Amino acid sequence: MNGIPSRRPIVLVTHSYYEEDPRVRRQAEAILAAGRPVDVIALRGPGDASEGEVDGVRVRRLDVQRHQGAGLGTYLVEYLAFFVRVALTLVRSHPRRRYALVQVATLPDWLVLAALPLRLVGVPVILDLHESMPDFFRSRFPRAANPIVHRSLLLAERLSIGAATHALTVNDALRDRLVGLGVAPGHVSVVRNTPSLARFDPAAHAARQFMADGSLRLVYAGALTPTYELDVAIRAVARLAAARPPLSVHLDIYGRGDSRPALEALTAELAIGDRITFHGRIPLDVVPAAIARADIGLAPTRRDTFTDASLSTKILEYAAMRRAAVASRLPLVTHTFPDDTVATYAPGDPDDLAAQVLRLIDDPAARQAAVERAAALVAGMAWEHDAVAYLALLEGFMRGR
Repeated sequence: MNGIPSRRPIVLVTHSYYEEDPRVRRQAEAILAAGRPVDVIALRGPGDASEGEVDGVRVRRLDVQRHQGAGLGTYLVEYLAFFVRVALTLVRSHPRRRYALVQVATLPDWLVLAALPLRLVGVPVILDLHESMPDFFRSRFPRAANPIVHRSLLLAERLSIGAATHALTVNDALRDRLVGLGVAPGHVSVVRNTPSLARFDPAAHAARQFMADGSLRLVYAGALTPTYELDVAIRAVARLAAARPPLSVHLDIYGRGDSRPALEALTAELAIGDRITFHGRIPLDVVPAAIARADIGLAPTRRDTFTDASLSTKILEYAAMRRAAVASRLPLVTHTFPDDTVATYAPGDPDDLAAQVLRLIDDPAARQAAVERAAALVAGMAWEHDAVAYLALLEGFMRGR
């Protein structure tokens, strides 16, 4: 950030494991590259040190147990425990670190209230809304999706945004939603959730030629949660095996989450254990190599109110790595990617997913043209471009504008 007279650090707060959060890592690394120190307050994973440094970023990890897949009550207790520890950490650290700005990532939205003591002494506080909290809870906890809970979450969302100096969100659809709910247009900006081309660089990895060994390799790299309909992807693999017995097809799944036991059971039920491999979570820096070893990337997302306003970054990562992609036909997917760039299927339909895969196999010229067009599209919306506006926005608030 050229011209900033002070080198006071920025602190980013995230209820996630820092090493596994691509958006927060991109932001922290961009701030650091611009010449300003960065602290991160995050969750502490098993075996992690309570404090450390990751590529120059100072990371403070708080001992709060993560309960992925637990009930709503457990989530709320976890959020509260993290909230209290974040508040104490900020209050104790600020007199020594003299933070220039605090940025709080969601979920939960109300985590931003932990930074209120610093805002009261003049530190700008940015709320980075990764997704719609009310819609997320309605999607993740259907039994809790009653009108009272939903209205309470909408109120919490508004109060959290109001408590922040400014709010960010990841796409125009989510920004329009907030403005429609009464948030002042000038109080919220869009910082897109796009991949870094420096990290997702196909030239840095050995490129696999499409089905070079005669087998089709599909890949999924992301969370194993109900939001992502990997059950549909697994059924599609079974459909492909039945439709074309000579075709050797394999799906590599990288990631972790509470859906894994059910997905493994489905794989056994369909008797395709030799065609599906669950690799578990891999480091973010290893994901591009995993994609480069595949022929087609899958982005299977269940459709509901929550996902109607979301765009899977997996599609952008596949495109950046010049891999063909098949994604659920969601509003933001079709809005962002024309038909001639990314193949889409009807959400929940394994037959359609399998048909789109076969179409990519059977038409090499169209497939390669789609890959090139998608790569060009993503190159124009990569993080390297958005980081400039993001850093300028932070600078403006640190200067009091």
